[in-house]
Amino acid sequence: MSFNLMNIGSAGIRANSELLQTTSKNISNLNTKGYIRERTEHSTMVGNQVGRGETVRLINEFAQKQLNRDISNKTYYEQFVTESSRVDTLFGEESNSLNNSINSLFNNLQEAMNLPSSTVTRSLFLTDAQNLVDQMDRLSGIVFDQNNIVNEQLSIMADEANNLIQKISDLNDKVVAVELQSGITSGNSVVNERDEAIKDLAELVDIETLDGPNGEKLVFLGSGQSLVMENGTFNTFDMDGDPDPNIKELKLDSPDGKAIELDVNISTLRGKMGGLLAFRDEILHPAQNQLGQIGLALADAFNEQNKKGMDLDGNIGGDIFSIPTVGGYAYADNTGSASVNATVEVGKGAEIPATDFRVTFTSATTVEIAAVDSKGNVIGTPSTANVTAGVIDSSTITSGESFGLEMNVSGTANTGDSFLIKLNSTAASTMELATERPESLALASPIRTTTEANNTSNATISVGSVTNTGTGSNFTASPPSLTQGDITLTKTGNANEYQIQDGNGTTTFTITPPAENILAQAGAPYDSYGFDFNIDGTAATGDVFTIEFNTGGFDDNRNGLELAKLPSQELVRQNVVTTATADNLKTFNEAYAGLVTEIGVIANQAKTNGAAFEALAEQSEAWFESMSGVNLDEEAANLLRFQQAYSASAQIITTARTVFDTLLSATR
Repeated sequence: MSFNLMNIGSAGIRANSELLQTTSKNISNLNTKGYIRERTEHSTMVGNQVGRGETVRLINEFAQKQLNRDISNKTYYEQFVTESSRVDTLFGEESNSLNNSINSLFNNLQEAMNLPSSTVTRSLFLTDAQNLVDQMDRLSGIVFDQNNIVNEQLSIMADEANNLIQKISDLNDKVVAVELQSGITSGNSVVNERDEAIKDLAELVDIETLDGPNGEKLVFLGSGQSLVMENGTFNTFDMDGDPDPNIKELKLDSPDGKAIELDVNISTLRGKMGGLLAFRDEILHPAQNQLGQIGLALADAFNEQNKKGMDLDGNIGGDIFSIPTVGGYAYADNTGSASVNATVEVGKGAEIPATDFRVTFTSATTVEIAAVDSKGNVIGTPSTANVTAGVIDSSTITSGESFGLEMNVSGTANTGDSFLIKLNSTAASTMELATERPESLALASPIRTTTEANNTSNATISVGSVTNTGTGSNFTASPPSLTQGDITLTKTGNANEYQIQDGNGTTTFTITPPAENILAQAGAPYDSYGFDFNIDGTAATGDVFTIEFNTGGFDDNRNGLELAKLPSQELVRQNVVTTATADNLKTFNEAYAGLVTEIGVIANQAKTNGAAFEALAEQSEAWFESMSGVNLDEEAANLLRFQQAYSASAQIITTARTVFDTLLSATR
């Protein structure tokens, strides 16, 4: 009996000693990061004696995986909100508003129109034009700087993620070594360290885990690509920019670089890295493209209208803004020697959508042109075009549209070669003034019309409208004049019949009332002169009307009036995909206001979603901690309970010794 009591007491002391050690370890690790609460469990041996104890971690893997997923979503929105709120604030500031610069530009144009022969008011206009260019450059610089910050943070986070992936792989090796050596569960401290590394990785990217052989933990991206695999193999993140080196994309590669790189689906990526990439693709790139689009549309429209006027030197107007030309980025797998440059086709600024463009050669002389979003996805239906004498523009399109682009190809392209055209994204920072001379502002119309004083009717000729002063028109640039000289229009005795006379000779024609667009009704070659006019009222036989070059008409502001209409005209394209009945154009102010609003809406949506996922992460954390975290009250109660059990076990041994001593004394 004493022998049984001794064994029972010894086993009890050993068991309760283990329980006290486990409880003490839990209490001492209360504030240790990544520590998982432990519990020692004992089995019952033959004779109901306490067997050897096994110390296990109290963890629910489902709760752990859910916590990691919620952490990834939470950090995704935290990163997105942090970055987007900064840009939202910058674009929302009144001092940064592009609309203020646009309004100021056209207000000064109005002042110049009031005194069209004054160089002072014209100089004020050019000053505001330079301010507009500077403002676009400043806003573009904000976006460009943010893109650089994104690249720097991505590089730092990729290194951090790679270190964690390496660490998890190394810890897997340690777990396997312990498993194979002892045949029991590996050291809990190593497993805790590995779980903490996985949790830290979940803050950077969304991950999923699977149990591997011998206690290994296999780690995958949420989209399925492997990060940590069996037997210590793993993939790491690599930053690659193809074709634009300034736009870093995530790739997965083996540490030795001998495997084929895997693309990471950044559209589904979560964590801090996913938040950064989403901020770049959903806010930075669209903002940069829309800024450039507004600048290109405004510059092209203003240049085209200025060319329809006469400047203060008496010459046909020219460009006020210099529209940039950009080189296309060649993709890394191109095999040909071609290069592609792109700019806006003259007069096509309103056709450019706020996207990038991918040009793919389907043969050496044919291409496919596709509008692509910030992730490289094609928007709408690609167009096809021929490469004619090294040029691709609206005249060489065989299906679809040119998107307002004019491209020049040099060298030889092979089938499949592609180029990324980022005209919009660079336009705002590279646009300049084409002139510094206030005289270059063409406020006057290059034609003037007169009604002969001897006419017998009250019919008058309109001031005329100009549509083209360039190639094919009736204007000569040097010296500025009408190529065919003055035009005389005489009413004949027949109803609705007129006689027109200029350097092309004399022609008689009949109009269809009302007497509008006379030259168009006269037919060739007059219908291609680049200007036209109307006859108001009923002309009498012998009435004469004259059209001539507006020599010396510097107090004229008729073309200035047309320039002043540009802010109210819808000249900025809204969508790539549209219908014939849709309103797919905006004014300059509407386009910029839409850009600012879009940034604000996306930022606020992210804040709302972020608050929801933060609440979910807190709930998951509380759920996980309720099972795996140390509860000081519970451990204190266990400490007292196990201490009493230890004392009771010791008392059993004391009792056994007393009984044994009594038995010995009785036999003496």
